[in-house]
Amino acid sequence: MPDRLCLLTVHAHPDDESSKGAGTVAKYSAAGVHTVLVTATGGEAGDILNPAMERPEVKENLHAVRMEELRRATEIIGYDEVVLLGYRDSGMPGTPFNEDPACFAKADLDEAVGRLVAIIRRTRPQVIITYGDDQQGYPHPDHLRVHDISVPAFEKAGDPDAYPDAGEPWQPLKLYYSAWSRARMLATHEKFVELGLKSPYDEKWFERPSQDDRITTKIDVTDYNDVRREALLAHATQIDPESPFWFGLPPEVSRKVYPIEDWVLARSLVDLPPAGSGFEDDLFAGVRETADR
Repeated sequence: MPDRLCLLTVHAHPDDESSKGAGTVAKYSAAGVHTVLVTATGGEAGDILNPAMERPEVKENLHAVRMEELRRATEIIGYDEVVLLGYRDSGMPGTPFNEDPACFAKADLDEAVGRLVAIIRRTRPQVIITYGDDQQGYPHPDHLRVHDISVPAFEKAGDPDAYPDAGEPWQPLKLYYSAWSRARMLATHEKFVELGLKSPYDEKWFERPSQDDRITTKIDVTDYNDVRREALLAHATQIDPESPFWFGLPPEVSRKVYPIEDWVLARSLVDLPPAGSGFEDDLFAGVRETADR
């Protein structure tokens, strides 16, 4: 074991690190865990969703603008290191971006896994967070690809016969999938209704398959809800500050509605409590005990 704990997260685009798990990363960063973000693409295909940013100079320099937004957001969250995997945003199927041979969705899978393996071996995380194997709710090609490279990279990083030029082997111990729980959506929707506000969660949201039964781990981020909000706002091209979806509830209300971030433990190489003993409340459960031996 190294002399530090390290958490590595893999995301598809700039802003994903802020909308998925920002509070969890901020909490571990504040506790002294070394935090690393891998961003697969530059977000070049994303729409400008904030009317205030619909300006020619922004459109003409969208990649550079999004890189600066990413810098500000990750500074707010507390990431110690940000690594760009180096691919172009794939856009959605049927768009010109999706036909670009440099896009992430068309990347050679083995090469992409190798790039991630090299980062894992250099940064030596015990815990990796990525996207899940069931993304029916939002099957963006880049999100699917993040999953496709993360799972084999977790396995291959510790294999001395795999990618021999990618650095000294290092085996991560736990792999988690991010989860946007039905319980979170329902609690937020009900609070809108209770306050007499129009909820952004219409029936289509609740027609999506629920994966709550897969959730294994709940991290209390009560003290870090504002980090998520501020990090999202740093992505000014992507996030409209008037969006009811993100900011429809007052901050003092939003902090208390569902102060939890949910995770699915997909792979573990450490001893865990017996099944049925409740949710984990620490991504490093089992890892800390291993380090102490």
